[in-house]
Amino acid sequence: MSSLAPAPLTLPLQPGPARFFVLLAVFICASCGMVYELALVALGSYLLGDTIVQASIVLAVMVFAMGVGSLATKRLTRFAALAFALIEAALGIIGGLSVILLYLAFAFADVYTVAMVGLAFVIGALIGAEIPLLMELVQRIRAQRASSAVADLFAADYVGGLIGGLAFPFVLLPLFGLPRGALAVGITNTVVGILIVLWLFRAELTARMRVLLAALLVLIVAGLTVVWVFTDDIEVTTRQRLYRDPIVLSERTDYQEIVLTESLRTGDTRLYLNGDLQFASADEYRYHESLVHPLLNGGRRNVLVLGGGDGLAVREILKYPDVESVTLVDLDPRILDLARNSERFTAFNEDSLDDPRVTTIAADAFTWLREAEHPAYDAIIADLPDPDDVATSKLYSIEFYGLIRQVMAPGARLVVQAGSPYFAPEAYWGIGEAVAEAGLTTTPYHVDVPSFGDWGYFLAAVPGDPAITRTESGGPVVTLAPDAPEGLRFATAEVLAASTTFPPDRDRASVGRVEPSTLLHPRVLDQERGAWVGY
Repeated sequence: MSSLAPAPLTLPLQPGPARFFVLLAVFICASCGMVYELALVALGSYLLGDTIVQASIVLAVMVFAMGVGSLATKRLTRFAALAFALIEAALGIIGGLSVILLYLAFAFADVYTVAMVGLAFVIGALIGAEIPLLMELVQRIRAQRASSAVADLFAADYVGGLIGGLAFPFVLLPLFGLPRGALAVGITNTVVGILIVLWLFRAELTARMRVLLAALLVLIVAGLTVVWVFTDDIEVTTRQRLYRDPIVLSERTDYQEIVLTESLRTGDTRLYLNGDLQFASADEYRYHESLVHPLLNGGRRNVLVLGGGDGLAVREILKYPDVESVTLVDLDPRILDLARNSERFTAFNEDSLDDPRVTTIAADAFTWLREAEHPAYDAIIADLPDPDDVATSKLYSIEFYGLIRQVMAPGARLVVQAGSPYFAPEAYWGIGEAVAEAGLTTTPYHVDVPSFGDWGYFLAAVPGDPAITRTESGGPVVTLAPDAPEGLRFATAEVLAASTTFPPDRDRASVGRVEPSTLLHPRVLDQERGAWVGY
């Protein structure tokens, strides 16, 4: 027997089966640890929209904390079985409740980042403490050399991480959702960690310790189960805290969180996607009239709308009788379904998606443009979510606008919603640079939409196209068509003429050099992150 190995324990099983069950516990606990890690990243991307930053912070903090936890267990190996049971109990509680605790911190205390770093550190330290203790226990089962025990443990640990990483998106999220998925893992973690000690290593525990561990197991499972039962109530109450008006619809799809609110006092209905306001019924006509009608001053038989799944832009397009077809491409099929079937949408979009001229497609706009052959379009609208995360930043890149140019017919025009030139001037003018780099001439313009503030667009066309009426600078003219529909509530010729004037503190010269965004360099993300501060 090696002098490095401790004397074997008296076990209820032969060393071989006992070792198997300890390694099985390693496998399950590793899976649980991976899920906790992914849950923190997923929640951060849901709430803050920046997956890369959230993943970087969580991974860096947890890996560092794992080293701290591993070092901290040096003095606990003498009591390895009891220490392991208590660590797994703590992991079950903290990891299981982590999603709910962070959501509460985000909604009620505005300390999300601090809370996330704190939870990532504690969970990482507890995970780091597992392996040294388990290695000690494996060596006690069978007088193995340390190198052999390490190989067995890390093999089980890595495979467990693989299974946990795959189970999170494909099993836990679809079946339970994020809060209950974390709770389910917390319960599993606690049960496995404590039962393996009570079963295989009870000889190391006094009778009182065994009773206390059993009681702790029951209390933790019961407590997490109670939280499970009230998860929906907790989530609804917390979510309402984030919105000014009562929530009348709330859903999480495979793509985003959809929230619809309605003011009891004014009846103003607002749509939020991942927390970002998409429209307010009180003034959405200002936004959509300004988006659509300058674009349709020219050829418009075939119109392409990228985004705009709420049907409000389509409503304005259909006011022109010479429009023959409208193709609407939006990522989330649920938004298209609500826009077509929910009275809270159809009351404003006037059943535009049921018009026989309209074809709706549920697809990613970038992928759809790239992967299929398309007809040429006379007018194209890019009415897409703001570029505040990696997924949407590609929709404001040079490459994306290059794909759009390929489907522009002779005389076609493009309009891009580009955010706020007042609150996010670098992002706004950077989007204009990206459109220009794709080979289009642009005219910037902006209007006041009270729910959004000062909001900007770019009207663009192919250089030198004789069908386009241009300004002195070469961009297309922002004005109404001679046959523009009557009864527009905001976008008059006078308003649009004024919209191309920018004050000196927000014009192109005021921001200096701005680099356009590309797929490999999504600069619009940094431009957005530096905006809206203090507003």
